[in-house]
Amino acid sequence: MKKVVRGIFEWSRLILFAVVAAFWLKNNVVASALVPTGSMEQTVMTGSRIVINRLAYVYDTPRRGDIVSFYYPDDGETLYLKRIIGLSGEVIEGIDGKVYIDGRQISDYTQNPFWEDFGPYEIPENCYFMMGDNRSNSWDSRYWTNKFVDIDDIIGKAEFEYYPEIKLLR
Repeated sequence: MKKVVRGIFEWSRLILFAVVAAFWLKNNVVASALVPTGSMEQTVMTGSRIVINRLAYVYDTPRRGDIVSFYYPDDGETLYLKRIIGLSGEVIEGIDGKVYIDGRQISDYTQNPFWEDFGPYEIPENCYFMMGDNRSNSWDSRYWTNKFVDIDDIIGKAEFEYYPEIKLLR
């Protein structure tokens, strides 16, 4: 009888440790997200599941082109997934379907053009300007009341998709 009780206790302890470790990892190291809209198509499709690296910016800063998960600046609650296009201190604007940073056209990350000009906007310190890759169908910095995402509102960097296919996100 003691063996059975001891076995149950050992297994319970192991399961509890696994649950606590999984909870800690989910809240501090990685996050899994379901992509609910087509704003990042053709890079990340609607219904895809992705892994977010919460530690990506502990010792590094976000870079132009990174795909990140963050809290939508107009409500501070809704999670969004977009690409960083503009960095702190830059002036960004969109003219005739092209993006300009400090007056110079940048290489774009998508073949999906946008139709409405925007800006110019000066990006504040520790903030970023976000755009979806599906530019004609993305609710992003161009349309928000609060145009910029503060670094403290970035959850992490999208590293890879694991469903319906496995691929690195770049």
